[in-house]
Amino acid sequence: MIRVLIADDEAMIRSALVALLNLEPDLEVIAECADGAEALETIQQVKPDVCLLDLEMPGLDGVEVVEQLHKKLVNTRCVVVTRHARPGVLRRALASGVAGFLPKSRGAGEVAQVIRQVANGARYVDPEIAASALSQEPSPLTARELDVLRAGKKGETTTQISKVLLLAPGTVRNHISTILAKTGARTRQQATDIALENGWL
Repeated sequence: MIRVLIADDEAMIRSALVALLNLEPDLEVIAECADGAEALETIQQVKPDVCLLDLEMPGLDGVEVVEQLHKKLVNTRCVVVTRHARPGVLRRALASGVAGFLPKSRGAGEVAQVIRQVANGARYVDPEIAASALSQEPSPLTARELDVLRAGKKGETTTQISKVLLLAPGTVRNHISTILAKTGARTRQQATDIALENGWL
């Protein structure tokens, strides 16, 4: 049996997936979680073979859960599902070590098949998302500009960012001005959202 954990903040979708996957003769859903933090804790306790993680969850999103698992050296293989399958997010997911990536529009039978592939050591990426990702332009932001956005992702002030990155506040302000110009954003938060959506961060 392939032991599966499902994490999705939408109770109806989560319950439906649990019911449908439990109908498969070789799959057993051993845990279900409503958010990323609960998933991270439960995965470490029950050690499922495969985790099916929603990308858009409160607190930690699906990709952040995978990143945390890798930091903690947890070997569970993870599949991220999303309603908004943006190519940039795929790049971010693959960089984190996700073993599978597919849109929520896929049927339960296809999800079960992906879980089997991932449990057997393969990786799966939805072909349409992969094709879009290959045709997307690379990030216009430099590594240092991305560092500035990363350091200010939770609304940190210019002074706080400058302390974290060991830069002068004026240098941070210059980087932010350049970031806004390159992304066409009006605010730093909007620029961060654009970078996340495109998978640059």
